Amino acid sequence: MRIATWNVNSINARIDRVHAWLSANDCDVLCLQELKCATDDVPVESLRELGYEVAAHGTGRWNGVAIISRVGLDDVQRNLPRQPTFKDEIEPRAIAATCGPLRIWSVYVPNGRDVDDPHYRYKLDFLQTLGEVVVDDERPFAITGDMNVCPTDDDVWDRSEWKGTTHVSEPERAALADITGHGLTDIIPRALKHGKPFTFWDYRNLDFPKNRGLRIDLILANEALRTAVTDVYVDRNERKGKGASDHAPVVAEVNV
Repeated sequence: MRIATWNVNSINARIDRVHAWLSANDCDVLCLQELKCATDDVPVESLRELGYEVAAHGTGRWNGVAIISRVGLDDVQRNLPRQPTFKDEIEPRAIAATCGPLRIWSVYVPNGRDVDDPHYRYKLDFLQTLGEVVVDDERPFAITGDMNVCPTDDDVWDRSEWKGTTHVSEPERAALADITGHGLTDIIPRALKHGKPFTFWDYRNLDFPKNRGLRIDLILANEALRTAVTDVYVDRNERKGKGASDHAPVVAEVNV
């Protein structure tokens, strides 16, 4: 079974690339973030033609999440239980589904903007609440998505360039560590055998050609899933070329 997570930075702008990637990579479950469209505007029919069911959650703004599956799509849940609000609004940043033997979440953690911004407090609250969805379950379980946190200094191209900013602050890292403390493992470090596994490169300043990236897109797996992983990697090639997202897909192959 092959599962993946990918911040597509607009599903409609990237739909041709999503089609091509699904066709080329034989993916069973793809979690998407930053749809930038309302639920009803997600191109569901074109994905169904490829054999995928779609569960989406969006409002047409800069956020939005989805799960695309060809192995079943049941027990869909939109939003976290007790999900925090921002400006009195629950934003579409989390969706879960059961896909075959797997229970999986696709999440788009708030950016935080700046450590002095109210959005940063919102980000910390969201991360704390995210940990509450983890249950003691014998079936394979994963939280995937754009966490907007670099877990360690090794996950940012130059720590000195990010001093005092979001994505690398200790409260954010502690909040992410609390989630893994619920029995989940960040499985992406295995991708080191494929090279330094950044998942995001800004469009500006030639960051991608210069490999000035961040590792912020994660797959957090429980023990039943972690022990079934046979390979995991970042598909850096998908970040290349005209019309690419600023994120690359993170892919895990699992024997479940």
